[in-house]
Amino acid sequence: MTASRRERPHRFPAEERLRTDREFREVVRKGERVTTAHYTVYRDALGGERRQVGVSAGKRAGGAVVRNRVKRLLREFYRLNKCDFPAGTRTAIVVRKPPEAAGLGDVCAELLPALRRRWGANKGNVSCRHDESSSVS
Repeated sequence: MTASRRERPHRFPAEERLRTDREFREVVRKGERVTTAHYTVYRDALGGERRQVGVSAGKRAGGAVVRNRVKRLLREFYRLNKCDFPAGTRTAIVVRKPPEAAGLGDVCAELLPALRRRWGANKGNVSCRHDESSSVS
């Protein structure tokens, strides 16, 4: 038996995704940027209650298997850390160079401090919960 959508707060529904190339490019062009060793994160403010996130990994990030794995890790990072992505913002995460054999804990350790340092921590933040059940191994 599956739980209803309201009972699953750690989802990544379609309305929270940057769906088109145009939206993604607009966030990259207009947004503020934070760069880490492996990722660049762009964020702009739309206002309102919606938050949207997009993930991109180009061919220079590696082969298809590597790119898909790192994108899955970044989507899981977002899903577990929505509190660090305020409502009314659009965020684009671009993979510059995928870390070797990275896990969710590595992604959290690299991105959370950078996001919080650049855009501040929200009240009641919960640290990265990579010990919870995850579909990404």
